[in-house]
Amino acid sequence: MNSSHNRGILHADFDAFYASVEQRDFPELSDRPVAVGGSPSKRGVVASASYEARKYGIKSAMPMSTAVRKCSDIVVVSPRFSVYREVSRQVMEVFRDITPLVEPLSLDEAYLDVTDVIQQNVTPPQIAKKLKESISSDLGLTISIGVSTSKSVSKIASGINKPDGLTVVRPGDEISFLHPLPIEVVWGIGPKSSEKLHNLSINTVGDLSAQPIKVLSDIFGSNAMYIKNIANGVDLRPVITQRERKSISSETTLLVDTSDRGDLTEIVMRLSGQVADSLIQKDIRGRTVKLKLKRSNFTTLTRQKTLLEKVQISSEITESALELLNYELKNSDEKYRLIGVGVSGFSSAESLHDEMQLRFEGL
Repeated sequence: MNSSHNRGILHADFDAFYASVEQRDFPELSDRPVAVGGSPSKRGVVASASYEARKYGIKSAMPMSTAVRKCSDIVVVSPRFSVYREVSRQVMEVFRDITPLVEPLSLDEAYLDVTDVIQQNVTPPQIAKKLKESISSDLGLTISIGVSTSKSVSKIASGINKPDGLTVVRPGDEISFLHPLPIEVVWGIGPKSSEKLHNLSINTVGDLSAQPIKVLSDIFGSNAMYIKNIANGVDLRPVITQRERKSISSETTLLVDTSDRGDLTEIVMRLSGQVADSLIQKDIRGRTVKLKLKRSNFTTLTRQKTLLEKVQISSEITESALELLNYELKNSDEKYRLIGVGVSGFSSAESLHDEMQLRFEGL
């Protein structure tokens, strides 16, 4: 039996976190459609929508003006980030009362490794049930939890029965759980990758798992094996309690200075793959792709692009890095002696707070 079968990994994800906090703190908002975010008149967007609002098709990142059109009775609430951060701190304390192995992904979700607790003759589903009860009684909020032997399966499981869900995937049941699900549940498959897969009649996780590496490599590059493993429930990544890296990058100094677009493109693709490998190994995703260029005269340029969705796989990083490269080459006939690709803007409670203020207050 694989040693991973002895692990107990929980993925805990709050249900409509910001909106739920507002409904908890202001009972008059209970059972009403609530959207937390920026003003409709200032091009604000929805940061969080209550489940009552979601019945109208309202979801996160939607323009608030669209949300108001979809539901004339919606209550628009300005974000209180200091409150959300404090609630998040309280939540993480509850998590750490169960295990010190807690990996926050954002203000409202985290992985917990409860393997050591299992050794005390308590099962992961029992731990998850106790956790849900503690969050409800201590904080007045609901949370959905996925339970399995790996991070990826638990994350997928936590989204199955929202809100207030508890989904357990027992050791050995990973394949039967994963394979009927749509490919979009796999972390790392974005809209563009999804479209390419559907065009090949690859619609379910089972379809994905059956594909030769060559087919997946054409879409995911060097991350093809990672995607195939995830589709088969194979994921040995540990829960990481500390994340100190601000960015991950890879660069190379050329043997001969060049302005050849084909050579530079090939180098960017290779460097993007190396960065993606590091991101996957460390289980982090970033929203900002950076391109570093040093000209023959030793002038250094840095170009960057910030994306709506975080990236991790090589094809997504390559796409943005090449866009930056092509923009630079279009406006310059210089030769280059060094080139680098990097990703930053990783998830953390602090950075998410700053990011949300920029995105949702219409600044």
